[in-house]
Amino acid sequence: MKNEFKRRDFISTCFKAGAACCAVAYCPVIAAQDPAKKQDVKIDPKDFEYCGYKCPADCPLKKGTLENNLELKKKAYADFKFKEKYGIDFDAEKVFCYGCKVKEGTPLSLPVKSCTVRTCVIDKGYECCIQCDGLAKCDKELWTNFPKFKETVIEMQKKYKAV
Repeated sequence: MKNEFKRRDFISTCFKAGAACCAVAYCPVIAAQDPAKKQDVKIDPKDFEYCGYKCPADCPLKKGTLENNLELKKKAYADFKFKEKYGIDFDAEKVFCYGCKVKEGTPLSLPVKSCTVRTCVIDKGYECCIQCDGLAKCDKELWTNFPKFKETVIEMQKKYKAV
């Protein structure tokens, strides 16, 4: 009886063998990239905003500003509660953000201008609040409004100071 080996079976077997070889060859590389093992990675305060946040690329306010996208600005106006916090009606010229670490001469948005953490960090000459020894006891509005974020920043500070 003739043993028939079909082309499809041959390709499938070769693919599985190739994938297994790659997995064995790269297993040490993958293990080395385990975030749990990266505890000794140095945290650079320059990589973060003044408060320790890292603005996401898809932030509707920043993206709407950079792309001059009216719909994104309207979404940001609602999401960031400009009316409630700053008492302004929607105005595309007032609803913008280039981030809080901007070059001199770049306009500051209302949220950035009103951020007491930003002002404090700049006044102390730091790049980020993780450099401040008073962070744990700091009671700025940002921290009282977002206590879980403050906990995250404190953990980041511990790693920053440990390395």
